[in-house]
Amino acid sequence: MTDRPSLLSEFTKGIIKNNPVFCLVLGICPTLAVTTSFENGLGMGLAFTFVLLGSNLFISLLRNQTPSIVRLPIFIVIIATFVTIIDIVLQAYLPPLYEALGIFVPLIVVNCIVIGRAEAYASKNPVLPSITDALGISVGYILVLMLIGGIRELLGTGKITFVMLWLLENGQIGFLELATLHIPIEPATVMILSPGAFFTIGSLMFMFKFMGKKMSERRG
Repeated sequence: MTDRPSLLSEFTKGIIKNNPVFCLVLGICPTLAVTTSFENGLGMGLAFTFVLLGSNLFISLLRNQTPSIVRLPIFIVIIATFVTIIDIVLQAYLPPLYEALGIFVPLIVVNCIVIGRAEAYASKNPVLPSITDALGISVGYILVLMLIGGIRELLGTGKITFVMLWLLENGQIGFLELATLHIPIEPATVMILSPGAFFTIGSLMFMFKFMGKKMSERRG
């Protein structure tokens, strides 16, 4: 009973207080590159979640057996193992998403969010808190990717398609279309290009910081 509030706190911290993009400003490169659509943002977020969960789990399990002098190489090997697994799975079962995400799936190996959580948290805490930390950070990152991808897709194409993963009859994994939202505006192609990514992330960061400041003032 006494662990529940602390675990809940660790989980929510990754979504709000320690949001990897809006607060810690980490993982900006893949965030800029893959968020051209809601679908890509969701796919990248789920791949990231698999890697972070697996890495935090094994790094926490091995924390007492890992010599400090070689801890970073060991972290990289563990992270690279899970990145290789998800890379092969995407290539085999989700080829369109694999092509869309490209090099940014293998680059999760050097993603500063994953390495940072391994060094700052998983290597110093038991398994359950480490998994909770990974889930919180992952949910925060997925929400950011879907939000940015959705905004850019909506403004850049005039519509946004909400999807979820679904197992197809041939054994492959695909995206099931849930709904499509259209807006009566002239699409701004720049929004799905690099300038649109910077503009969207910058605007959302400002709003996130502004809302956080207002909430702190009310509590104070």
